[in-house]
Amino acid sequence: MRRVDLKLAANRVEVDVEHDGEAAVACPQCGRSCPRYDHAPQRQWRHLDVMQFATIIRARAPRCQCPEHGVITVQVPWAEPHGRFTLMFEAFAVAVIEAARSYVQAMEILKVDWHTIQEIVRRAVERGLLRRSTEKVKHVGMDEKSFGRGQNYVSIMTDLTGRRVLDVVKDRDTASALKLWDSLPPPQRDRVEAVAIDMSPEFTAAAQQAARQAAIVYDKFHVAKHLNEAVDKVRRDEHRRMLEKGDQSLTGTKYLWLQGASAEGERALSFAELCERNLKTSRAWYHKETFNEFWVQPSVAQATKFFQRWFGAARRSKLEPIKKTALTLKTHLFGLLNYFVHPITNAISEGFNSKIQAIKADARGFRRFENYRYRILFHCGKLDLLPAI
Repeated sequence: MRRVDLKLAANRVEVDVEHDGEAAVACPQCGRSCPRYDHAPQRQWRHLDVMQFATIIRARAPRCQCPEHGVITVQVPWAEPHGRFTLMFEAFAVAVIEAARSYVQAMEILKVDWHTIQEIVRRAVERGLLRRSTEKVKHVGMDEKSFGRGQNYVSIMTDLTGRRVLDVVKDRDTASALKLWDSLPPPQRDRVEAVAIDMSPEFTAAAQQAARQAAIVYDKFHVAKHLNEAVDKVRRDEHRRMLEKGDQSLTGTKYLWLQGASAEGERALSFAELCERNLKTSRAWYHKETFNEFWVQPSVAQATKFFQRWFGAARRSKLEPIKKTALTLKTHLFGLLNYFVHPITNAISEGFNSKIQAIKADARGFRRFENYRYRILFHCGKLDLLPAI
C-alpha cells in the first residue's frame, strides 16, 4: 500500500496500491514465472465502504513477458479479470440484489447506478453458467412468456426436477426452441427422458430434432386451457343468442364457468341454477370437467379406453368448439398418453410466472432482451453467483 487519501467532500477513501518491484510475477494464462516487462496504466476498483465513505482501490498492475504468450497484464488478487469491483464488493452486491425488494432499493444501499447493477447481474450470471452442472437433468419443460407489448414472446426451458430456469431465448419459433436445447451439452441432451410442452408445433419439432429419445408429454394445464377456451366460445355464442331474446342469464358468468363446482356462496347457487337449465354452455362445461378423469386413469390402456369414450361423446355433442378441441386432442393423443409413463407437467414453469412478472414490474419493462434474460437467470436459475474470494 502506497498511500490512503480521505476525500471528505466526495465521501471517498482512495487507496493507492503499488506492486513490489522485487516480487516475482507469473503469466496469468500458463502460470509460468516470467520477468516483469512494465506496468499497465492505472486502474481503479470499487471496494466495500468504510463507514459512510465509498472505498476505491487504485493500482498499476505489472505486465510480464511470457515466452509463450508474450507481454500480458498480471491479474490482481482482489478482482476478477476486467472487473470494476473487488471480489468482496461484488459478493456483497450480489447478496444485496438477491435480498432487495427491487433494484431501486439495491441501488440505494450500494450507492451505484442502474448500469452498475445490471453489470453486476450480468457478471454473476455468466459466472454461474460456467459453474452450472446439468448432469442430473432428466425432465425439462418448455414454455413461452410475454416480453413486451403485442405478440412479443420469449421461450423458456426449465429443469423440472431441479426447479430452475435453464435458459431464455427470444421469440417462440422452432429456431428459438432449438437454441434452448443448446443450454444442455450434447451428451446430457441425449440423456433427457421427457419434455413437457404445450401442443405448439414449434416446440414439438424442436424436441424431436434436438432430443429424439425424449418422450414428448403434452402439458395437462395447457390441455385444460384449450378446453376452457372451448367452453367460453360456446358461452359467448349462446349469450349473444339469449340476449337477442332478452335473456341475460349468462351476463357476467365468464369466470363462474372457470370456477365451476368450486364456486362458493351465492355464486355456487347461481352456477347450480344455470346447470339445471340444460344450456349449451353447461353441456360444454360437463365435457370439459369429464376430461379431468383422463389424468387419473391407472394405466395407458385404461386412459386410451377413457379417451375413446370421451372423444365419441364430445364429437356427438353438436357443440362445434368442443368438437374441434376433441379433434385436436386426438391428434396429440400419443403425447397425452406419455403422461402415464412420465407424469410431468409444466407447473414448475408456470410457477415462475409470478416471479418473472415481478421482475418486469420492477424494471417497468425491458428495452433489451439480454437484460431480461440475465434478470430471469439471476433470480430463477439457482446459479452459483458469488465470486471466489
